[in-house]
This record gives sequence, structure tokens and C-alpha cells, in this order.
Amino acid sequence: MRITIERSNLLRSLSHVHRVVERRNTIPILSNVLLKTEDGALRLKATDLDIEITERVPASGDQDGATTVPAHLLYDIVRKLSDGSEVELHTNGEGGQMTVTSGRSNFRLQCLPEADFPDITTGNFTHAFTLKASDLARLIERTQFAISTEETRYYLNGIFLHTIESGGALRLRAVATDGHRLARAEMDAPVGSEGMPGIIIPRKAVSEIQKLLGEADDTVEVELSDAKIRFTVGEVVMTSKLIDGTFPDYQRVIPTGNDKALRLDRQSFSQAVDRVSTISTERGRAVKLAVADSQLTLTVNSPDSGTATEELAVGYDSDEIEIGFNAKYLLDITGQLSGEEAVFMLADPGSPTLIRDGGDEGTLYVLMPMRV
Repeated sequence: MRITIERSNLLRSLSHVHRVVERRNTIPILSNVLLKTEDGALRLKATDLDIEITERVPASGDQDGATTVPAHLLYDIVRKLSDGSEVELHTNGEGGQMTVTSGRSNFRLQCLPEADFPDITTGNFTHAFTLKASDLARLIERTQFAISTEETRYYLNGIFLHTIESGGALRLRAVATDGHRLARAEMDAPVGSEGMPGIIIPRKAVSEIQKLLGEADDTVEVELSDAKIRFTVGEVVMTSKLIDGTFPDYQRVIPTGNDKALRLDRQSFSQAVDRVSTISTERGRAVKLAVADSQLTLTVNSPDSGTATEELAVGYDSDEIEIGFNAKYLLDITGQLSGEEAVFMLADPGSPTLIRDGGDEGTLYVLMPMRV
């Protein structure tokens, strides 16, 4: 194999594929990236056996071939080469080494054979649809913060993506919960998603596709089955295994009888929660919300540091109520809201609270209270 490629193109592609490679691997081939030349392009592929990312990038050369080299090492080398330079990749006759040359820089890397590189993309996809990259990014951004990190409840370690009839229309809905809070976002279901199985996309795959969508400005193609999902964003293709489990019936925890509506300015409320929680040295310290007439009083008590209170003018015309919430969870949710106004639908101090976004009717959040 002998090819020449622009350093900027190679670096961008390596930045996409090397992220899935774990730093520490007991299986040596999984530390490598597969490089394969074909039809005037270089194809890069990396995997951790759960996620696989491939990308094609233009390259010129006179010898086609394939090999695998350490992914993070090659990325670091290319990252440190001069801007605007060209990089030549050349393997020796036996394929045991690859030479990386750029200007006066020359590196020789140990290779492992292409034949040892695993392939997780086999299998058919039962459903395929296309949607705007910005729409998929919104579904993920509004929900991913609520993904559980508790490994024992593995079925909560991802985003539940499914279609559902709502208001006479088919909607594509994303849901995540860790048992303390729930985030739900939805959009009109794209053509081709009808009848798709409900799937749970793992946390790592969610994180990787979110980074790819951040660079996309057009559409993303989605293919899925009950075991795998594939995203195509431009020249980048990411395939991931799905979590093999049953997502709980989240509809049961979304309250329907909360009749006390608390309307407040999202930014002022978020800043006030952030200020009063400064008094606490513990993560997750409860902040008490006391609402009466048109005034909200936020209070945090810390046995070590003291007390902090702040008052806000709000819209509220129901009975007085005092309820406590995890300060970090409040900040996480208000950080996702897009409108100026947030609406808290309250019931009583021991029941879940429903939070709606004044700027996005397609999202809602459920937050469990804390004792204060």
C-alpha cells in the first residue's frame, strides 16, 4: 500500500474513528484502525466490538492494499504534523510495518494483518429513514443527560427510541431515565419509521453520534433492526449494537393529575438555584422551593456552611406548597429548556413534578422530589 493524502483530511477522519477505540485493550487488534485503499480513496475503520465507525476520505496512490496500525498513536502523529502538509502512508512488502512520511518527519509503525480485524456490521436492517441532523441532535440533547449510569439496571443505560401514536399522528420519541428524573422528546415520525421496533441506543453510541451530528449540516440516514442501528452522516458510517433489554413502561411515571401550575423565568430560576446551592459542599444537596401567591423562595440548608435563600417573582395561583429537589437535577433540566418560560406542574411534596418547556412543546421532564 502506498498513498498520499492531505493531512487535514486524514486528521478529521482519524478524529472520528479513533474515539471508539479503548485506550486499554486485552485484544491487540482492537487498539488498531483498519486502513484500506480502494477506488482513489482511503477507508478507515475502528471498532470496540459494540460500535464500529468507518469513513472514506479522498487519497491518491498507485498501490492498493490494507493494514491495521495503532489508532491513538497514528492520530497523535498526524495531529502533530504541520498544517497544510501532505502525508504518505506506505507498507513494506511483508506488511509488518507502515511508514508515515510528511516533509522531514518519518515514522515506522508496527502493523497487524487486516484479516484479524473484526466486522460487526453483518446482518440485515429492517427499517430505514432519513431525518434532519438538527432534529436528531435535538432528540439526543434533550434526553441524554438523564441516561442512567447504574450498570445493574443496564436497560436504562441508553436512550429508548420508538414510534408512538399521539394526537392522531405518528411521532418518533426519545426517552431516558435514571429513576430520579425522566426526559422525553419527540418529533413527527419520518417516512420509513412506521412499525420500527422500540430500541435502546447505548450511552457510548449516543455520545459518538452526538459528536458527529455537531459537524453535520444536512441529513442523517438511520437504519435499524432489533439488534443494531446504523447512522450515515456524510462519509461517516457508525454502526452500534443495541442494548438487549426491555425499557420500562415510562408512561406510568408521567403524572397526569398535577394541577398546580408554577410559571417562572427559566434563566432567573436557574441562576438562583445555582447561587443558593453554592452554600452546600455536598453534591445533590436538596433545594427547597416554597411557593405562595406570586413568590417563590428557594432555600438550601447546610449543617457545615449555613443557609442560603433567594426570592423570585413567579406566576402561581394555587395553594401554598413546599417541595424539595436535587439542585443538580434542576440545573440539568433547566439547562435543556429552550424557551424563556418553564412551567412546573406540581401535585404535592411527595409526588413527581412535571416540567414543560415554554419554547418546545415536544419535550417534557419528570423529576422526583426530595425530602427537605
